[in-house]
Amino acid sequence: MIKKEIFIGIAVGLIANGLGLILISSLLGQGEDFVNVIKAAYAEGFLGKLISLGAVLNLIAFFIFIRKRRDYRARGVLIITIFIAILTFIFKLF
Repeated sequence: MIKKEIFIGIAVGLIANGLGLILISSLLGQGEDFVNVIKAAYAEGFLGKLISLGAVLNLIAFFIFIRKRRDYRARGVLIITIFIAILTFIFKLF
């Protein structure tokens, strides 16, 4: 039961981060399609920052789960947010 709740939180965190990434890239991409924005972000070295901005929706999901007292789901969102932070750090190194 607990593992299922954490897995749901991880899934929500991944979906929220993906939607946030799409939203941010459409706002900052000035009408270009998603793939071109990601390629340009990678080429210019700010893909990690773009992914970090996409993780803002994880914050909203986290606080919704906390407010509804779904602590294990919130833990799953937190796990994926930490994973995204580590991934951003790795992009920063290379």
